[in-house]
Amino acid sequence: MATTATSAPVTVWKIDPAHSAADFKVRHMMIANVKGAIKGITGELTEHATDASLSSIEATLDVNTIHTGEAQRDAHLKSADFLDTEKYPTITFKSTKVEKKGDEEYAVTGELTLHGVTKPVKLAVEGPTPPQKDPWGNTRIGLAATTKVNRKDFGLTYNAALETGGVLVGDEVHIAIELELVKA
Repeated sequence: MATTATSAPVTVWKIDPAHSAADFKVRHMMIANVKGAIKGITGELTEHATDASLSSIEATLDVNTIHTGEAQRDAHLKSADFLDTEKYPTITFKSTKVEKKGDEEYAVTGELTLHGVTKPVKLAVEGPTPPQKDPWGNTRIGLAATTKVNRKDFGLTYNAALETGGVLVGDEVHIAIELELVKA
């Protein structure tokens, strides 16, 4: 463990992209949710052992890894109609505040940058899990986080009116993040 100027012991954990993903769901045609995932998450958690409010996390998601199980929909989501991955290839999150809410429960507020727009979001976080040694001698922990955002807040406004009323794509996007981290 290292120490900071405040003498709080810290542990740095690197996000394992092979074992981490951000899942999302959004209402389609006002009748069902379409789900997908973005892999390729990198970043790190700086965990302060004695004061959770001094902890921080930064993460970057490779938007080109988006996968919904339908290649044509994935291509449309990557297009300028939605995420415009040619212009905005990543989504980033940088925490600004960490609050302990209970045993292994935190509220993490931070800046989410999506589609070139940065907005504050709050994540409900469960974890970290107790550290575990993997078969190769690394120490790992896990975290789970959830939030929801309005896609229009990030300039994602593409839609189509339905003949029977309503719209093709809902505005509210539910996000569930599963991270596995390795002690640096």
